[in-house]
Amino acid sequence: MRIAFIGLGNMGAPMALNLLKAGHALTVHDVRREAAAPHLERGAAWADGPRAASEGAELILTSLPGPAEVERVATGPGGVIEGAARGAIYADLSTGSPTVMRRIHTRFAERGVSVLDAPVSGGVGGAQQGNLQVMVGGDEAAFRQAKPALEAIGDKVGYMGPIGAGTIAKLVHNTISLCARAVVAEAFTLGVKAGVRPEALLEAVRGGSFGQGYILSRVLPKVVFKGDFDTQQFALRLARKDLGLATGLARELDVPMALAASVEQHMIEALARGWGERDSNAAWALQEERAGVQVRASS
Repeated sequence: MRIAFIGLGNMGAPMALNLLKAGHALTVHDVRREAAAPHLERGAAWADGPRAASEGAELILTSLPGPAEVERVATGPGGVIEGAARGAIYADLSTGSPTVMRRIHTRFAERGVSVLDAPVSGGVGGAQQGNLQVMVGGDEAAFRQAKPALEAIGDKVGYMGPIGAGTIAKLVHNTISLCARAVVAEAFTLGVKAGVRPEALLEAVRGGSFGQGYILSRVLPKVVFKGDFDTQQFALRLARKDLGLATGLARELDVPMALAASVEQHMIEALARGWGERDSNAAWALQEERAGVQVRASS
């Protein structure tokens, strides 16, 4: 496939190398020409700008810092939109804004060019090894056409839905990852200050239900997606008791646990509604109520 790749940073550079390894014909561009040296050595062609890189390409990929850079490179003067041919596909691999991607999609559709938002996850190591998760939004036919090339950069390439869906999925993933780190930090500082070795805490967490992926493997598909908060696996009143014991210990030791305290208040609100004998995941329904949406599987 004839591919243009724009943006050879920490993530973009190894992804572009993997496309070359897979046998694709690659034209590259970056604001720093020296970043393209490994790619040029392996047979890639150099272009002086996004427009030049896009000319003649079947698939145009960008990997850029954020929404402002993506929109400028895609639709600004000398941008991808000026070089992309009718029938080409433009896919952005960055973590950006679904609103921006929808705006770009509208502009490109007027010229007969398909747009995909296709952010990736897996870090620099994943980019180097080619085992990224690629989350794709846009026209499904364009996704199918681009998928073989995307599989050169990620071993998990999934279709998330219409334009913007890939970016939304990536933002959901990153929100969970970043906030979970903060909760883990609260809990581990509590455990260590209370006298347990961090190595022992890690062993305990890895071996317990959380470390075994219980939330993703069971709670979401078996409980939340079905809205089954009444089949009790672990009573909400007992879950609140456990968390209360932890926050009580934190107060004894002067360990700040703002996130845990917030979750405890969330549970107390659920208990005040008389949900104590429902499953501990019943508190999920409070967030659904506040957000005005239910998280249920379509089938």
